[in-house]
Amino acid sequence: MSDERQQHDAACHCGSVRFRVRLTDEFNTIRRCSCSYCRMRGAIAVSAQLSDIEFVQGEDKLTLYQFHTGTAKHYFCGTCGIYTHHQRRSNPSQFGVNVACIAGVFHEVQVMDGISHPSDSAAGPRVAGVLRFEPI
Repeated sequence: MSDERQQHDAACHCGSVRFRVRLTDEFNTIRRCSCSYCRMRGAIAVSAQLSDIEFVQGEDKLTLYQFHTGTAKHYFCGTCGIYTHHQRRSNPSQFGVNVACIAGVFHEVQVMDGISHPSDSAAGPRVAGVLRFEPI
């Protein structure tokens, strides 16, 4: 059986880290998180299974950052500092991939409540708000 999902080329700012990724549901999983770290980082992520990312070059250039429970693993280019992806705390079988490394601007993005993390309660994921880009 062949995988017919679109493969996206992605890279950090300086091009040291290059990868290909197949998204779980294209850009339908696009989101931002409100936890202390994601709020400061400001990145918008989209989901991919761990097996659906392939590094073309520079995997050895990635730097890892972990905090709090240590479950989520946040990866950055060690040269330019751009966040490329992270292994999700709420679903460790998935990566959140930095949309800015893949494509351009999106008009609406859900902001997920990361302050009340879904792994810390039975309530599950909760949308905290929505970001919109409206051209002038």
